[in-house]
Amino acid sequence: MKKTSTLFLLIIFAILCYFTVDSYMKFYDSDLERPLASISLDIDKTRIILITQDIDTPFWNKVAEGAKQQAEMENIRLEVWGSYNNNITDFLRKLDIAIYSKVDGIIVQGLDTQEFKTLIKTKASSYGIPVITIAKDVPMEESLRRTYVGSNHYEAGKLIAQQLVQDLGDVGTVVIIYDGQIEHYQLERMKAIEDVLGNYPDINFQRISTEESLEQVMTATQDMLNHYPDLDALIVVDSNILGTVIQEVKRRYKIEPLLIYSFEDDYELSSYLAENQLDGYIEQSPEVMGSLSVKQMMEWLNGKAVPLKKEGYFTDIKLVKAKDLP
Repeated sequence: MKKTSTLFLLIIFAILCYFTVDSYMKFYDSDLERPLASISLDIDKTRIILITQDIDTPFWNKVAEGAKQQAEMENIRLEVWGSYNNNITDFLRKLDIAIYSKVDGIIVQGLDTQEFKTLIKTKASSYGIPVITIAKDVPMEESLRRTYVGSNHYEAGKLIAQQLVQDLGDVGTVVIIYDGQIEHYQLERMKAIEDVLGNYPDINFQRISTEESLEQVMTATQDMLNHYPDLDALIVVDSNILGTVIQEVKRRYKIEPLLIYSFEDDYELSSYLAENQLDGYIEQSPEVMGSLSVKQMMEWLNGKAVPLKKEGYFTDIKLVKAKDLP
């Protein structure tokens, strides 16, 4: 009798264990396995990161929008990383993190410094991660970037200089003011400007450099106005310093007799044009840069375009004047 009772209890215990384990497995399957499956599908997607020096500016918002639209068409994961207030240290740190994350590809705003080029040339290459520069380029031989997508900055400088000559004539004094941290895109712009102005012996043109801090730009502009009181035209190569330059000029002169030109980079310049504080600027195509950079990255990853064009893929530019405003 005792043996029968023990056997009965063991059977009851086994049945209870079975239903407990079965319920647990059903719960595990329904509540855990599905999310894990969806995550694995996401992980399986190609992952590309777009990194910029400035985030939430009109220009880079348009770049990101174009890139996101193309990423949806390609059915890939796209992440947009950036820093605020042109924080170079944070920008380089994000690039370093992207490389160590072993992403499939990196699209990044070019920064013509040794640290940036070393990160791409040494670290990204060692992980086999293709890098495409966007909007601002760095020399390929110094960085081993796969290609560049953005404006042809030499052509942009040429357009500005040609417009200046058309407005000024072939006699006058011109100052080219630029950020002292001379990056590749600035050099291209200045080379083109000087190539054009060099054809007019009666146009006297000078370069003046400044750092980006408010005080330094103010001082450089004041010195420029002191040295060239008969200044006829001014080309601001880096639009980041344009606002400060215009404010300093306004303290000394009426803006209107002076011709001022610049290039649209991180900030929109149409308001300066509308207020007659700017005579013309080069407008770029940020949305196309974003979409084309993702497209070319996928062409590379899928082996459809190997190698990519070393000189890059140039997007449209145009010179905008007040008459062009709506």
